[in-house]
Amino acid sequence: MSHIRKSFDRRDFLRATAGTTVALAAASVTGATAASAAPARAGLSIPKDRIGIQLYSIRDKVSSLGFAVVLAELARIGYQEIEFAGYTQNTSILGRQITLPEIRTLLDDNGLRAVGSHVGIGNLRSNLQGELDAAEILGMPHVGTANAPSNLNTVAGYRAAADEFNVWGAAATARGLKLYQHNHAGEFAFATDQPSVRLYDVFLKNTDPRHVYLELDIYWAYVGQYRWPGFDPAAYVRNQPYRYPLFHMKDGDANAANANGFDIVEFGAGDLPYEKFIRDIGPRASHVGIWEQDTAPNTQPNPPGSLGAAERSFTALKGLLG
Repeated sequence: MSHIRKSFDRRDFLRATAGTTVALAAASVTGATAASAAPARAGLSIPKDRIGIQLYSIRDKVSSLGFAVVLAELARIGYQEIEFAGYTQNTSILGRQITLPEIRTLLDDNGLRAVGSHVGIGNLRSNLQGELDAAEILGMPHVGTANAPSNLNTVAGYRAAADEFNVWGAAATARGLKLYQHNHAGEFAFATDQPSVRLYDVFLKNTDPRHVYLELDIYWAYVGQYRWPGFDPAAYVRNQPYRYPLFHMKDGDANAANANGFDIVEFGAGDLPYEKFIRDIGPRASHVGIWEQDTAPNTQPNPPGSLGAAERSFTALKGLLG
């Protein structure tokens, strides 16, 4: 299947993006400048040589250019780990839909590793073994969902969700995989039936740490702290470091006019306390840092749009973790 990769090269990418290059923006990553001047980081728990990307950030390019072009470009930028948000591209690229084995070949050809995938919680209910099959084909150790554990924001609702995740997690463990849940802000709200109880705490307490893992979206955790104060995002990781194999490294710029308290921006252009967070979580486990920017497809100019944001954010992340 290597013929898929060979049908595209750097010139194809440049043509597909109207002759523009994915240029580095130096001025917008001032946070990275400070980070690169920080003291030595012997105990750093986010390896700088395993920086990943959630493909949702560049979903427009995956759809229009296809996995062959996009994965080659991400490898050129320096990304190592790929987190999927679906396995499809525009059918006009190959005259049909790409297959999972073909995607795996493209990963291998470009020296990339699949680290995880976001699937709908409904897929876990109706097609769990199929999702685990996909994970095995792609060679990824984790499979998860970015859906909230439950739509019932009650203690009972989250306990029932924990029971469900425990079953799915045990099935994943039986196949040598790790099931994870990715948070947004709502999981940090208080239960409607017990206003002193945080929903995220219910989920953590009632899921089996042998089978259910977490991907902390750091941006959304700080939004949760802004909206429902009283917790420290880093403390969750510090207290149970091995339950958090993956992080979403998403940056936010403080904005009091936004109900969430922050606007999503390119990494390094915001002011979330990433250096403090990394220091506070401690060095007891290794976590893969995955860049995500929900708004990246709107980056101007477009093209290169989201791929430009991907390159600038990679540079900023490298500076933070270097």
